Amino acid sequence: MGYLTTHVLDTANGCPASGMRVDLRRSDGEIIGSFTTNEDGRVDGPLLEGEAFVADSYELTFCVGAYFKSRGSDSPNPMFLDVVPVWFSVSDPDEHYHVPLLVSPYSYSTYRGS
Repeated sequence: MGYLTTHVLDTANGCPASGMRVDLRRSDGEIIGSFTTNEDGRVDGPLLEGEAFVADSYELTFCVGAYFKSRGSDSPNPMFLDVVPVWFSVSDPDEHYHVPLLVSPYSYSTYRGS
C-alpha cells in the first residue's frame, strides 16, 4: 500500500521548518488531518496511508506565515506569504507520494520527491 509524506525546509534560515502546521484536505474540501512538523521539518509518520489513501486530488496547506512569525522574522505585517496551498493528484495509491516544500518568507517551491 502507498502513503503520503511531506518535508518542509526553511531556505531563509537554512534549516528544517520545525513547528509548522500542515493541513491535508481531499478534493471535496474535507479536512483529513492537521499535523505539526517535527525538529527535522517532517511529520511523525505518513499523512495518509492504507485504505484511506485513494486516487484523488489533495491539498496540503502549509501555514508559513505563522511559522516565520514564531521565528521572529522581520517580514512585513501582514506577511507576503501566509498560507501556501499545494494541490496535487494521486493516480496510483500503491506508490509513495512525497510532497516537500522549500520556503522562505517571499518564495516557495515544491516537487514530487521520493
